[in-house]
Amino acid sequence: MPYEVKVNKRTANVELLSREGHHVLIAVDGKEYNLDFEMVGKGKYSILHNNKSFNVEVIPGHTIKQYVAHTSKSTFHVDIVDAESKYLENRFKGQEDEGESTIVAPIPGRVVKILVNKDELVEAGQTIIIISAMKMESEFKAKKPGRIADIKVVEGQTVDARQVLVIIEDAIEHS
Repeated sequence: MPYEVKVNKRTANVELLSREGHHVLIAVDGKEYNLDFEMVGKGKYSILHNNKSFNVEVIPGHTIKQYVAHTSKSTFHVDIVDAESKYLENRFKGQEDEGESTIVAPIPGRVVKILVNKDELVEAGQTIIIISAMKMESEFKAKKPGRIADIKVVEGQTVDARQVLVIIEDAIEHS
């Protein structure tokens, strides 16, 4: 299964193609690399590629999908971007336009509960909708005060990633 991996500001698609003992075949953006990869201590790895040796120390970062990798010459910030991390990153984000805030499903899921009605006034931080995805229920809240302009889903409905769920307009527009 391929992963998006952000190393500093570069994003690459990385896929483990095969593994036999210490021999690993990976693809980075489609280019294959044969590596001799061995853990030599807690968080410390020895990697051989084209008769060159690299020693890497990997330290967990602020979240479960973030790391800091140290080599003898450089330090790299590494983020693993998979469906779960995209979901967590986008959990409270909406797509904002002038005068409106849109709550969007970050990944596929099921609408568990809609806690508002169309035309209802809501406050910033108020829970609007609850979605079940990846065996977790997540609350999506209004990012700013406003009026529920439209509810695009119903309870029990299965939703796709990036599907618009609720549109909130500035309350000033329709007062």
